[in-house]
Amino acid sequence: MPKMKTKSGAAKRFVVRAGGTVKRSQAFKRHILTKKTTKSKRQLRGSVNVHFSDVASVRAMMPYA
Repeated sequence: MPKMKTKSGAAKRFVVRAGGTVKRSQAFKRHILTKKTTKSKRQLRGSVNVHFSDVASVRAMMPYA
């Protein structure tokens, strides 16, 4: 059986941590930032975990992560 391919878009967006949780970056921080408040932009910093109901689909896109 050939090797399974990793979805390259998922590999760029997600990181699987040692404990099995999946890390992702926040959305809505790329452009059109002038109309967003400083508070909302500050709260979009950093990274968060993928919701537990979506972890299975992310792991399916990244079989070797």
